[in-house]
Order: sequence, then structure tokens, then C-alpha cells
Amino acid sequence: MNKITRIESETAVGSDEVVRETVVEAKPRKSRKRMVVMFGVPALIAAIGLFFWLTGGTSVSTDNAYVKQDIVAISTQVNGPVAAVFVRENQHVNAGDVLYRVDPAPSEVALLLAEAQLAAAELQTRQLEVQAAGTGGGIRGAEANIAIARRALARQQALLKEGFTTRTRYDDALNEVTKAQTQLADAQARANNASAAVAPGGNQPAIAAARAAVVKARLDLQHGIVRAPTSGIIAKADRLLIGQSAITGVTMVSIVRDRNAWVEANFKEGDLAHMAVGQPAEIKFDAYPGLKLKGHIASIGAGTGSEFSVLPAQNANGNWVKVTQRVPVRIVFDSIPNREMIAGLSAKVDVRIDGKK
Repeated sequence: MNKITRIESETAVGSDEVVRETVVEAKPRKSRKRMVVMFGVPALIAAIGLFFWLTGGTSVSTDNAYVKQDIVAISTQVNGPVAAVFVRENQHVNAGDVLYRVDPAPSEVALLLAEAQLAAAELQTRQLEVQAAGTGGGIRGAEANIAIARRALARQQALLKEGFTTRTRYDDALNEVTKAQTQLADAQARANNASAAVAPGGNQPAIAAARAAVVKARLDLQHGIVRAPTSGIIAKADRLLIGQSAITGVTMVSIVRDRNAWVEANFKEGDLAHMAVGQPAEIKFDAYPGLKLKGHIASIGAGTGSEFSVLPAQNANGNWVKVTQRVPVRIVFDSIPNREMIAGLSAKVDVRIDGKK
């Protein structure tokens, strides 16, 4: 009624024809707006629903993902102070490059001592061989003495029968035979002992042990020069200082391997039902906006993250609260990334679970 009243007031100034046209035009305009509201909004909602119905459920995603790389911890195999350093933090090295050197003096002394022990073992072996060879003469002499004693005993026995000797002389001759036999047995025992002390084929234990000590000393001398086992970037070189004590098994420096990066994406356990090895994935990085890399699932973890934690959760109590677990999924790149993949970078991973590329 307000609008009609306003139109009538305008009639006082204008003509009746103008008023009729204004009234006729106002009614269709209100109807079109009503039609748009009644049919346009439901159509838009239906279109949005159809879009999500067609695209929903074809992929799973997570932003709990990080770039991973193989990190090789380098430690020494011999103890001693660091004598020289040849690398610095974030420096690229190739496999075989010298990283640092441990003071070689202790290893050099150990090598000299081992070589001296080897020479002593060889000398002792030669003495044993000579001694074993000399025992043969003692055996032959003892055998000759037995032969002489037996002939003397035979003569005394014959003379005793004829009555031309005494019983005492006969007993003395018999005693000489027994003594000669004892001497032969002693000579044979010495020969056996001397032969047993010399290993057959020249494999003398003392020499083998001394040679092993020499080899170990030479290895220790070589291990004092620490080389890169793989190519990569030097990291955590803060311990690598001249004079710092290098202890066996204690990491002195680390190397982040080249071109071996992957993404570890931690998906919710409910997302794993339709995930499988080989499914394509798209990776985005917080550090590189706009960069999208293609990859695929290489493997799915054998346990949740909490299962491999230092202190696994113990749920056998009355205050247990169910927590959605996450499983690490390894995503590998389909091609070499054109940007530097730094270990620990945050990423977002979308995995297609409908099998489409």
C-alpha cells in the first residue's frame, strides 16, 4: 500500500498514462526476484552437492608430511685426537673424499710393535724347526747305544754259561741295555715334542697371530683417515674441531645423501582402507608455494608412529581415551625434483585412491 500511495502522489505531477505504465512494470520485477530466489538457490546447492558427490572420496590428503633423506652418521674406528679437518658445514662432498684425520702416532707405534712381534714369532719358529731336526741325531745315537749294550749283554750271558764271568758283570751289562732303551725313549719323546711345536705347512700359530696384529695395526692407521662413504652434504660438523677427541662409535659428523629424498606422510588410520602401493600422489611444499610434484606410494608403514616411539603408549588403565592413530606412508617422487629437497621440510600430500592419474 505504501508503494501504491507513492505512485498516486506522483500522478499529481505526471499523467495517467505514466502512472499506469509504472504500476504495470512494478509487478513483473517483483515476480522475477521471487523466481530467482525460489529456483536459483536450490539449483546452486544441488550443483555444489553434485560436485562434491562426483569428486568426493576419490582422494585422501594430509598436511602431516615431511621431506626425509638418508643421513649417514660418521664416526671413527680408532680413538685419538682430531689432527686435521678438511670439510665444513653444508659443504658438498663426494664418496671417498677425506673428511678429517685422527692423530696417526698411536697407530704407527702399534704397527711397529706388531711387526716386531711378527719377527720374534718367525725367529722362534725357526728355532723350533732346528730343534726338531736335531732330535733325529739323538734318536740314532740312542739306538746305537742299545745295539752295543745288547751285544755286551750277549757276551756276558755266554761267558756266564761257561763260567768265565761273574753274575755281577752280567747284571751290569743288562743294566746298560735298560739304560740305553730309556735314553732312546727320551730321545723319541723330545723329537715328538719338537715336531708338535712346529705346525705342518708353515702355519705356525704364533706367526699367524703376529701377522693378524700387523694387519690390524695397518687398518687402524688407515682408519685414522676418515673418508666419506657416500656423496652428500655435510651436516652437524660442530664436533669436528682440531684437538677434539674422536671416540669409537661417537658421531663426529653427518652426511645427508644426494638425490635420495622422499616424503613421509602420516595418514589417519581411517584413510588406509582404500590406499595401496603404487597409487599416484601430488605433493605440495610450504617452502615452495606453487610447486607441485608428482609421486606415488612406495610403501605403507608396518606400525603407527606411537608404536615406534621411545615410550609407547600404555592403554591398560581406566582412563583410556581412544586417539586416532597415524601410519607413516612413504611417497617417492616420479622424477628428480627441480628444487632442493631439504630434510624436514613440511609438505601436503594428496593421494588418488580411485586409480586415476
